[in-house]
Amino acid sequence: MLSAGERPQPPHAPTIVDSAVSKTRIMPDLANGTNGVTTSTLSTPSKPAQMQHIWVVTGPAGCGKSTVGNVLRTELDIPFLEGDDYHPVANKEKMGKGIPLTDEDRWDWLISLRQAAIDALSPSEPNKFHPPAGVVVACSALKQKYRDVMRVAAYGSPSVQIHFVYLKLNEDVLMHRVTQRESHYMKSGMVHSQLAALEEPKGEWDAITINVEGTMEEVQRNVIDAVTDKLAEYK
Repeated sequence: MLSAGERPQPPHAPTIVDSAVSKTRIMPDLANGTNGVTTSTLSTPSKPAQMQHIWVVTGPAGCGKSTVGNVLRTELDIPFLEGDDYHPVANKEKMGKGIPLTDEDRWDWLISLRQAAIDALSPSEPNKFHPPAGVVVACSALKQKYRDVMRVAAYGSPSVQIHFVYLKLNEDVLMHRVTQRESHYMKSGMVHSQLAALEEPKGEWDAITINVEGTMEEVQRNVIDAVTDKLAEYK
């Protein structure tokens, strides 16, 4: 059985009945036996949907997820979600003590971050009921099964596409960067455990790998070019 990351990319759907991103679109209403489709829905022509993109910037601590995420926020003019902000206090305390997180520690965090991404794409008062064209999420997503949790954000939503931007960097540079963080809860020793857990997104159709060992200007340009090329595929 293929995992979510190995499934062929679904075809782009130019229309959708409801353009709002919500739980009801991800988990259709099965209670009435119509999958949420009503007679009025069937008789009303669907309107062209705004294609929305979730850009999940991934990689271990020190690879530059927040920096790249903010670059994309500015370049694409869309919201940015810092994954660290969604960790419960217990997770931060464990990482601050150099204790690696378990899968059980990460599930609620991933689900909360996924829901935040869905909410960011939904019509709301903060966006004046005009949802953005996308959202950027900084999330380590070290394992494929973690990325699969995030992929659920686009399930059942033909107008939503999710992409993983994996920032690849060698261990020595990662260690150096993390040791320069004076107030961050993530300690340098955690880099080893993260690299041990890391499953690079090889062969996952929705993942883009960016080597980030160059200068900041080179990295930013490479990321922007890769994202621009990906967006061009949807025009």
